[in-house]
This record gives sequence, structure tokens and C-alpha cells, in this order.
Amino acid sequence: MGEYSVRFSFGGAPQPMRPTADMPNPAPDPDQPLIEFLCDPALHGRIPAPDRAVRFVPDWFKRLERDLGMPDAHGLPGLTAKACLPMTDAFALGFVIPLPFDVQLLVPEDRVSIQLGWAADTPFQPIEQHLPAQIGAPAPPFEHTMPLKFINPWRIKMPDGYSLLFTQPLSRPDLPFTCFSGLVDGDRFDTTVNLPFAWTGPTGEHVLPAGTPIAQLIPIRRDAMIKQSAARASTDDELAEQEMAKARKYTDESTYRRDWRVKK
Repeated sequence: MGEYSVRFSFGGAPQPMRPTADMPNPAPDPDQPLIEFLCDPALHGRIPAPDRAVRFVPDWFKRLERDLGMPDAHGLPGLTAKACLPMTDAFALGFVIPLPFDVQLLVPEDRVSIQLGWAADTPFQPIEQHLPAQIGAPAPPFEHTMPLKFINPWRIKMPDGYSLLFTQPLSRPDLPFTCFSGLVDGDRFDTTVNLPFAWTGPTGEHVLPAGTPIAQLIPIRRDAMIKQSAARASTDDELAEQEMAKARKYTDESTYRRDWRVKK
């Protein structure tokens, strides 16, 4: 595996860091579970803080108009993904960790010998490397992959009984990297969780600015996890129920919003 290398340097002058302050949040409800994000006091107020995922909705989604300006195949108003409440709910699910500092990447044609850099006064390496053998590289599907990891400065404190699903920010094909997902029992794990990823964007020189969402965190109550399943043929009543719901979906405007969605 000697052909793999990552050099933590980058030609040219470092880019200046942008100090950031925490966005104000309402006071926590003492009757609701609380997730806490803890960082080194020297970093507090200097790096962007994790926050509700809804605050990181991507620009491509914000730019969309809700209406297509034409009817759909069933005669209802044609709508874009902006009107898809399941997609909207997914964007708002859980919390997002943002990149703490600007990071520069030079991705060569082999997509393996990636060069990385950041400002000289950055207090820690925001990205480190994994050994390629840890994901089986260069065997498929990782023939041209250098596994990297975002260094997360935030320890996460969870209520008893909760785990955290760390995953790629949902519905974000605009991001030039893909995180590997992991489930961490956050109520027992008392240190930080780093975030392995693979660069999936184009080759060339790139800057990931501070504040870029690098992982979405979804709290999960372990005692609420469903572990049993059954696959079977529908009954006649279930088929009729399904067909009735399908007919309403395509002929009755706003059925999902009005009757099927539960406000989060």
C-alpha cells in the first residue's frame, strides 16, 4: 500500500479564518430530552456550533419554486421537491455538525495522493487520513479512494437510553464528499466522535469553507428501535386500503399535509 500518501501542506498563502459566534437558541424545555455539544473553551465562539439541521437547508433547495406552473399527469397543480413534506422533514431531522475551519484540498487525477491545507494558526488538523486498508482499498469499490476523516471538536452528551446515528447530510448531492455512517451509544461515550469520509467531488483545487455541514446526527431511543420484521402478501382489505390511499394521493390536493403528516 506504499503508493498511498497524504501530505498536510498546500502551496500558496493560507486563507484567513472567519471568527463565528453561536446562533442564539431558545431556552431548553426542562421536560424534554436535551442534547449538549461541548468544546474546548478556547474554541467556543471561534468555530461554528452544531445546530438544528433545519438551519442547514441547502441553497439548491431554497432556490426552488414550489409550483411548476403546469398541471401534473393527474390534473393537480404540478409541484417541485420544495412541496415534498417528507423531504422537508428529512432536512429538519436531528442536528448538523459544521466544519470548524476553512480547508483547502488539491485532488489529483489518481484521487488518492490528496494534499490538504489550512491556516497556520488553526489549533488542530481539521482533516486526517485513515489507512486505505481499513476500507479494503484499492479493492472495489475503493480503487481510487483515500479514506479521510473530519476531526470533530465537539463532544456530544446524550440523555440515558439514546444513541446517535452519524450520517451524510441528507439529500445533499451538492457536497463533494460522502461520510461513512455510524451509530454511537452517545449516553456512554464520553469523548469526541470523528467522521470518516471519502472525497467524491471532482479533481482539482477546492476550498471547503468553515460552516460546511459535514454530518447529520439523528438521536435514536434504543428502546424504540424496531428489530422484528415480516414480509407477507397483502390481504384483500389491505389492498383495498392501499388503492384508496393511492387514489387520494393522486386526485386530492394536499392529502399528505392535511391527513397523513404528523407535525415534527
